[in-house]
Amino acid sequence: MLGLQSCLSTLALRKRPISSFFSKIMACTLTLDVSPPVHRWMNTALQRDVFKRTIPVLAARVPASKTGFMLKSGVMKKYLMDLPKVRSVLRDPHDDLERLVLLNVSEHAALSQEVCDFLQEQSATLVVHNLELTYDYWTADEILHSILPEELCKGSPSGFAVTGHIAHMNLNKEYLPYKHIIGQIILDKNSMIKTVVNKLDSIDTKYRFFKMELLAGEPNYVVEHHESNCRFTFDFTHVYWNSRLHTEHDRLVQLFQPTDVIADVFAGVGPFAIPAAKKGCAVFANDLNPESARYLSQNIVDNKVASLVRASCEDGRDFIKKVIGRARDHPFPAYTGPKLSKMQEKEKRRLQLGGSSPTALVDQSAVENQSPRQTVSHFVMNLPDSAINFLDAFRGVLLESASERDLSGNYANMPMVHCHCFTRELQLDRAEADIIQRVESKLGHKLDTEVALHMVRSVAPNKDMYCISFRLPRDVAFGR
Repeated sequence: MLGLQSCLSTLALRKRPISSFFSKIMACTLTLDVSPPVHRWMNTALQRDVFKRTIPVLAARVPASKTGFMLKSGVMKKYLMDLPKVRSVLRDPHDDLERLVLLNVSEHAALSQEVCDFLQEQSATLVVHNLELTYDYWTADEILHSILPEELCKGSPSGFAVTGHIAHMNLNKEYLPYKHIIGQIILDKNSMIKTVVNKLDSIDTKYRFFKMELLAGEPNYVVEHHESNCRFTFDFTHVYWNSRLHTEHDRLVQLFQPTDVIADVFAGVGPFAIPAAKKGCAVFANDLNPESARYLSQNIVDNKVASLVRASCEDGRDFIKKVIGRARDHPFPAYTGPKLSKMQEKEKRRLQLGGSSPTALVDQSAVENQSPRQTVSHFVMNLPDSAINFLDAFRGVLLESASERDLSGNYANMPMVHCHCFTRELQLDRAEADIIQRVESKLGHKLDTEVALHMVRSVAPNKDMYCISFRLPRDVAFGR
């Protein structure tokens, strides 16, 4: 035990200029070094028990009744223990009526004269308390920095995308020798994660989902993922899903009106289709991958939008050519207003039982179209690697669908097309020129008005993802 008087005496005996005195204080560590011990020899198996560290700190022993005053004092503010996951006040193991207020210094010389005076006024006694830190204390990034070679620490791979219970990593080759240690650390430090995988370079060329390897955790790849107030179930090893696109999913759905009919050409498991249906839109959702189509159908039922989403499993080009006719021959019912909440449903039943009209519960201004919905308003083409190559399917699409009747009146307003794509042009003006040129080449026609380009995300140092939205030219849709 170290008495307060010894602290004061130590400071009083140092008869130096004030500037020298404060220099000494600044030299003392006010921020404790709590970094984990370095174990750069570790590269195959994680050994958690070697991550231990004992750090002596000063603590002010005070009566329990004074702890609140100590913690609120402006004098003590910058000296109080502020480490994450470390309690600043502990019960004195020798006296239940006393408390230990931990300080963030380990040396007496780090305490200012003002602090020493304050502690004396509060009848405080300085003691040494040993902080015992173990593997559980440090973050994933801190542990990785203590294991990886110094030249790899700058870009240590502690980041990952979360899909359900899976952490999905994309490790650069220099980190592959440490991949299982990295995976285990990520698993340990994230309680919601049960499985850690790493994306491999190989990709399924037909269905465009990534191959992956298990780094740590359970080999369970069927996930339940929540996004946009929707629940999605799918096998992450057999379908395409990118959690980093949730903002793009939301952005596009916000462009749709509840009365719209959407044709989702590459729907996957439904990240555009199902939120759009929840909004009130009618959706034709298609994907070539049978596994994606299977989980899409399940997600439609699970999210209670079966009356608004029709799933199919066919080539995107065939889907584009057929969906206009499907909407014409088998239209969706008219939009009848926003779905009622449970409270509104209860009130509606009460009014019906009482003989009153429940129409006041429906926002009639939102019910704009009382006729069946038989014209497609938007095409969504979220297959950035090759979606542009499918645009030639729009040539004559309304002419072919109008073999028995004239559709020109139905399509006074042509559908909007939202086509995702990649470009290696990193400057906006050059990216725009590149994308428009490729789109016009496939359409065989210049783009008219209503053309917009949205930068979605950067996917690699020299590769960006965009979404180009344009009104389908009438001459293309009715061309021969």
